Amino acid sequence: MEAKPGTEAPKPSLKKLGGAFVGLLQGHLELVGIEIQEEKARTFRLFLLAGVSLILGLLILVGLSAAIVIAFWETHRIAAILTLCAIYAVVMIICVSRAASLAKQCAAPFQATLEELERNRERLLP
Repeated sequence: MEAKPGTEAPKPSLKKLGGAFVGLLQGHLELVGIEIQEEKARTFRLFLLAGVSLILGLLILVGLSAAIVIAFWETHRIAAILTLCAIYAVVMIICVSRAASLAKQCAAPFQATLEELERNRERLLP
């Protein structure tokens, strides 16, 4: 059988197109699920370590501050307290600014999923 001039190539069936779409969707959903689990575990570890570090750091800070104030109690107790407060304020400002810049630098969540969707869009669209 010869193809007649002007006839079009056979179009993919709706069933095949639907199957391909479901396959793509399944792959993306699996990737999103994996990324959510990884992000959840990483966030939990981060908060746990940050919490323990914060508690231990505060205990050290209170102990050292008390030692400094006690050492200067007889001569310059107000100056010692105000100096400690000024140092704490400067360190807090530095930490807050670094935390803000770190939050702005972090990668977008679900980056791998977004990249995969972009590649699929490029392949599907002419």
